[in-house]
Formats: sequence, C-alpha cells, structure tokens
Amino acid sequence: MRLHVAFTPAEAAESPVAVVVDVMRATSTISQALASGYRRVLCCAEIDDAVAVRDSLDEPAVLGGERNAVLIEGFDAGASPREYLEPRAETLILSTTNGTRSILTAAAHCGEVLLGSLLNLEAVAAAVSRRGQHTTVLCAGFQGAFAIDDAYCAGRIVALLDGDRSDAAKAAEVIARAYPRPIDGIHARTYGPPGLEEDIAWCSQVSVLGVVPRFTRMVGTAAEIALV
Repeated sequence: MRLHVAFTPAEAAESPVAVVVDVMRATSTISQALASGYRRVLCCAEIDDAVAVRDSLDEPAVLGGERNAVLIEGFDAGASPREYLEPRAETLILSTTNGTRSILTAAAHCGEVLLGSLLNLEAVAAAVSRRGQHTTVLCAGFQGAFAIDDAYCAGRIVALLDGDRSDAAKAAEVIARAYPRPIDGIHARTYGPPGLEEDIAWCSQVSVLGVVPRFTRMVGTAAEIALV
C-alpha cells in the first residue's frame, strides 16, 4: 500500500482510495451528523446547487452551510458539528467554502472516497488499512491554498497506517508530530472570523466517533455521503 497526501484540492489525482479531510469543519460535521442519526448528507459545491437539490427532494431536508465560516443567509443551519447532534430530518444538504467542493473533486477522480477527521481518526485509518490499496489523503485547504490544520489531521491518519509513504505523506507526519496536543494542531492555522473557539475544541477530540462516512453516488449535482 502506498500513502500520499495532497495538500490542496488542485493536487488531487486518480487514486483507488481517497480520504478527504476538512477538519474545520466539513468532514468533522458530516461525521458528527451521520453518527447522530442523519441517514445521508448531500454535499454541494455552490449555494444555488444546494437550494436546487433541496427543492428537488420529495422529503424534508435540513439546508446547512457556510461561506468563510459565516452562516449562509436563508439556510437552516451553519457548518458547526454542534448544530447536528439532534437530527431534524433524514437528509442534510451541506455546502461549505472548502470541504464539500473537495469531496466532489475526490468523487470525480478516485475509486472510493472516505471522509476523515480527528473525531473519527482511528475508524477511518482502520477502514483504509482493511482496503490495503494505494490511498491519497486529500486536504481541503482554504480557498485552494494550503491549510496546516488539514495537513496536521492528514499526518495523524498517515501515522496510523503501514505502507510506503510519498514525500508529502512524510511531511504531513512531521507536521503532526510537531503538535502533540490536537487542539494546538488545529490552532496552528490562522482563522478569519472570531467565534470558532467552541468548534475548534469540539473538532480537536480524537476518535470519539466510530463512523466512516463514504461517498455512495451522485444525486443531481450533490455527492451523497452515508454510512455503508
């Protein structure tokens, strides 16, 4: 098994297995939502796509998302994992600045797409290990650029796996080792708007969820993520 880390979505390449990481906050939030009882999450790149998907469904759905960490006007909820502890429908439709776009990128290029975060760290590493295939950890980054919090989480995933490592995978492990406390690994990134302290603390929890979200199919323009 060969392990690689793509530090930005632009570096995404074909891979038998991909693990998308947007630790603050999309992949953490999706993991939490599915662990809390949502049946599926439909990930959309654009706000208009999310609204159109909501309007096309024959069932109630929660419309959630953010742009630059701010709740999208007219949406039911933002992108904090703490907002999805109690399901309000079976389906969550989510659109975020970086994470949902990265999930769609991975779905277009890779054979199987899993979602990773610190919250489900051991579960997703175990899932990759069972597959035993070449795996790329795809960091969502921030607006196309490198983000150290995602690189930190990627390094934590790689550290739990056996296999040949690319230089990028080795670099991610170095970043992970630089921050013994998970919250410091996330705080290493400079965040824009204030008010994310509680989410940072929440997303810094390690292996508190046993779920492995997985891309299952496209629903219109949305990538469906569920527990399989």
